[in-house]
Amino acid sequence: MQAILALEDGRIFRGRGHGHPGECQGEVVFNTSLTGYQEIATDPSYAGQIVVLTNPQIGNYGTNRADNEAARPYIEGLIVREFSAISSNWRSEQVTDEYMERYAVPVLAEIDTRALVRHLRDRGVMRGVISTTESNPDVLIQKARSIRKMEGTDLARVVSTKTSYEFDASDPRSQMGEPLLTEGFIHTERAFERILHVVAYDFGIKQNILRMLSRGGCRVTVVPAETTAEQVLAIKPDGVFLSNGPGDPEPVDYAVRAIRQMIGRVPVFGICLGHQLCGLALGGRTYKLKFGHHGGNHPVRNNSTGKVEITAHNHNFAVDPDSINSSEVELTHVDLNDQTLEGLRHKTLPLFSVQYHPEAAPGPHDSHYLFRDFRKMMEEWKS
Repeated sequence: MQAILALEDGRIFRGRGHGHPGECQGEVVFNTSLTGYQEIATDPSYAGQIVVLTNPQIGNYGTNRADNEAARPYIEGLIVREFSAISSNWRSEQVTDEYMERYAVPVLAEIDTRALVRHLRDRGVMRGVISTTESNPDVLIQKARSIRKMEGTDLARVVSTKTSYEFDASDPRSQMGEPLLTEGFIHTERAFERILHVVAYDFGIKQNILRMLSRGGCRVTVVPAETTAEQVLAIKPDGVFLSNGPGDPEPVDYAVRAIRQMIGRVPVFGICLGHQLCGLALGGRTYKLKFGHHGGNHPVRNNSTGKVEITAHNHNFAVDPDSINSSEVELTHVDLNDQTLEGLRHKTLPLFSVQYHPEAAPGPHDSHYLFRDFRKMMEEWKS
């Protein structure tokens, strides 16, 4: 299939179509990770977006159920340089082309992804359309310009679970990897001396977050994005987790209200969108980045230790550090590429959050300690 990418500024890229034939539209972003294309495709934080992968060959190790971050892909479309027609990996269950076709994800390949990434880096992310059915680029450009902008869009409500559920820690996929050892706590055969109950808000939660919490000795109840503070506190959890998710954090005002009501009443840990919502709940502001952070190799400095962690990122918005009350909140982490705020912690109340992804699969793993910190905070609060 012949395929076209049309950007809202009039730039056109022509290549070959794979996966699902037809059209898709969304905000076009690029991700610099060397591996993990299935995890990226199934991350609900990418809802509403077409993802360009900078690694030149994609699909060569196939797909399998264990690597899914959600039940299905959430990306609108995928753009790559070379799309492998075969799977060469003992874990593969389905060729990537068939996987994308199965879940109706169009793939554009055989274009100059370096040129596209440089264009997005210089001009900023923009709306775009991939089509295998429309050959008139002017028609596609107009379609791209009519796509709703990400600013002001609440996508957390769209991707969230509609009903509460208990995470099934007995699922073999949740037992992958080693348990998170917490200093001072007795553990035997993946079981901790005390099982803590965590309520996890689903704004687009990734499966590996649930696995990490489970391996850290937590029983996890997942609740919809619009769950009120009263409903959560009635469960009497040991802690509350605020998940990653897509879209603009400012329209998710229902979650901001809930967080404000829970601060100081239960330990809170937020990641990605959850971090942005914590910033808003603490009186801060958020803003949209020019081309966002999407990749697995971003250096972040921990201000408390001075150590630099290599971290995975996937966000288009950030918390304005100048809007945070420094007398109450400590700015704990900073991105060394562009100095954006990557973490915060309340100085007196049990709340901390990070913008990046310590649970990243396939990696890196430098920030796994944050899940241990969350458990320690819950233990101290409980006692």
